[in-house]
Amino acid sequence: MTAQETAQGPQHKRELTRRKVVAAGAGAVVAVGVGGAFAAGAFAGEETAAGKGKTAGTSGQACYKLTSETTEGPYYIDADKLRRDVTEDQEGIALTLRLKVIDSDTCKPLANAAVDIWHCNALGVYSGYESMGSGGGGGGGGTPPSGAPSGTPTGTPTGAPPGGGGGGGGHEEPTDDERYLRGTWRTDKKGEVVFRTVFPGWYQGRCVHIHTKVHVSGTWTDAGYEGGTTCHTGQLFFDEAIVLATAEVAPYSTNTTTRTTLDDDTIYPGNGTEGGLLKLTYKKGAIAKGVTATLTMGVDPEATQDGTGDSVQPGASALASAG
Repeated sequence: MTAQETAQGPQHKRELTRRKVVAAGAGAVVAVGVGGAFAAGAFAGEETAAGKGKTAGTSGQACYKLTSETTEGPYYIDADKLRRDVTEDQEGIALTLRLKVIDSDTCKPLANAAVDIWHCNALGVYSGYESMGSGGGGGGGGTPPSGAPSGTPTGTPTGAPPGGGGGGGGHEEPTDDERYLRGTWRTDKKGEVVFRTVFPGWYQGRCVHIHTKVHVSGTWTDAGYEGGTTCHTGQLFFDEAIVLATAEVAPYSTNTTTRTTLDDDTIYPGNGTEGGLLKLTYKKGAIAKGVTATLTMGVDPEATQDGTGDSVQPGASALASAG
């Protein structure tokens, strides 16, 4: 299963973070923006520690908990697709994904960080791996069940990082040149980044999810994002109610692969927003018109994550390019 990561860095810093979390209580979340304070609810809809209308930066208030680290799974590609709209020609319910990245210790936003997202299409197929199918058939089928889960690697569910939780699962080499539903963009001065995509579908063995990485201390160039370190590798999750609603809409309704629920998923840590559970906004009864998903991710910019859910010791090599 996944493991809540203990951030790399000085011991006093880690202890300070834990004290803040305890002081705030399980549901307390606030953040400070560049050049001024704001309630987290202004971005992600969460409540503040000291009550409605209060903001961070005052004594006794706490920062976000460190967002859970999870395995990157076998289908990460360092694609250097610097773009906010990753949809390409994929059909599905429009999804606006709004992420905010902050230092979980200081509450300050991380500007100019590189944020990657990648996920399967409405029928459970990952770009770059179409020949592996999903719930079936190559090329984007996804309809016939079980025909593909990570067909080559042991029989693990396709896309589901083998071994279930935090333990890795080897990377699969791409089988084609498609790169839809993958992209990287930089956070602004408020630590925010917005992606346009489509609501992900599902495939054998996994609940509906989006993969993400956060890279810091690199350089933005015309060729992409170079150098730096990966300080967070995670997955973003959707509650059951909205997934059931999407399943009534084409093309999701044609996906006959048996769906794994959020509660039965082997990767989701079960700890709400801290574990990547998105806050979702959509018009009930008209979900086909689009969904907005938001989340604030607390990360440790001094940590280095190796994509398996485990931190890398300082000085060790780590995946740093955006993709």
